[in-house]
Amino acid sequence: MRKLGHIRKPRKAKEEPIQPIKVDFGSAITALCEEKGISKEKVIETIAAALAAAYKKDYGKRGQNIRAEFDEVSGGAKFYLVKEVVDETTREFAEESQSDTEKGAQKDTEKMGVRNYAEGRRNDTGDMEDKLPRFNPERDLTLEQARKIKKKAVVGDIIETVLPEEKDYGRVAAQTAKQVIIQRIREAERDSMFEEYKNKEGEVISGIIQRVEGRNVFIDIGKSVGVLFPSEQIERENYRIGQRVKVYLEKVDAGTKGPGITLSRVHPEMVRRMFELEVPEIFAGTVEIKAIAREAGERTKVAVTSLEEGIDPIGSCVGQKGTRVQAIIDELGGEKIDIIHWDEDIAKFISAALSPAKVLRVDLEEKAKKAIILVPEEQVSLAIGKRGQNVRLAAKLTGWKIDITGVGADEDGAEKEADETEVPVPEAGEEKVVAE
Repeated sequence: MRKLGHIRKPRKAKEEPIQPIKVDFGSAITALCEEKGISKEKVIETIAAALAAAYKKDYGKRGQNIRAEFDEVSGGAKFYLVKEVVDETTREFAEESQSDTEKGAQKDTEKMGVRNYAEGRRNDTGDMEDKLPRFNPERDLTLEQARKIKKKAVVGDIIETVLPEEKDYGRVAAQTAKQVIIQRIREAERDSMFEEYKNKEGEVISGIIQRVEGRNVFIDIGKSVGVLFPSEQIERENYRIGQRVKVYLEKVDAGTKGPGITLSRVHPEMVRRMFELEVPEIFAGTVEIKAIAREAGERTKVAVTSLEEGIDPIGSCVGQKGTRVQAIIDELGGEKIDIIHWDEDIAKFISAALSPAKVLRVDLEEKAKKAIILVPEEQVSLAIGKRGQNVRLAAKLTGWKIDITGVGADEDGAEKEADETEVPVPEAGEEKVVAE
């Protein structure tokens, strides 16, 4: 048998000294800006504030105002002690010959600082006057001290003194810097989101339903989440998680946890924005929407006019074989849309607004802003609409009160023509409905 010899232990590899990791601060800052959607200047300002807080924690004194300048290329920083030039008009100087009782009272006053400043003090006449902040040698410089550093210094100037650079920081200082960076970045991100969505206020945007809590629907619209309250939802419309919907961005409020975004599906302006998206002539400005009256989920009346000759405003909105208006109807859950021609002649405009009913005559009362409409007796129900919807939308669209009167056939059995203005209002056999 072969004897086992001495088993040699593998040689240990030579331990090389750990090389410090080089960080490309510029690339890291750029990546952070793209991820959070905030400006580069804001990130650099945040890092400088964090470094100043860490420096003050380990090497500064209480009450000092320290400013840091961060170099994004090298990753280094310079620190400055910031002081303001003051005098007796801007600060209260404590007298050196204070008794122990006065000194004790002064300490109590310093502890209650904020409240004392708010309460103020009374002068000889008994009136309240503002109390000046006390002179702090860590933050303030007298005029004489300032002129030793800067000959032409005046009260109100800011004088900065260079502080020695330090690179070693303790655990508490590092934790302080971390908290400052996290807080500032969150604030900057929140402000950036608020500005972004504030500029989109009044637009139609697309989102995905994230969750449904009770009757409130929360919709993911990109970088934030908006809420669709029950009052802003179309009746009989069902919402499910993951469904993509178009919503009207109604209101954006600043909040502590991010912008508060209120969405809507019932706002009349949503129909206008939808037409702008579907009809190129409206987007280009050659066709204009003059008025909109809407009962969400049921019916909408839109008054349009052309700003250029040769363009049919109603045809442009309807589209070939109704494709344009049908796309809007489908998005609004089958809501009916009536497109009518707007006219400067209010009588003609009111007649068109009551379509599909046939109007015989329109009598206007200018002072009361009231219109008396004569229609054939068999079309009274058509003019009024289901539950008064047609006449109610017409009144809302035109801004006039509308009275509808039904007229029977004449002696020959023929009905009065729509453009005939000499039809007398019959004394009997009338039906009258008022819409305001």
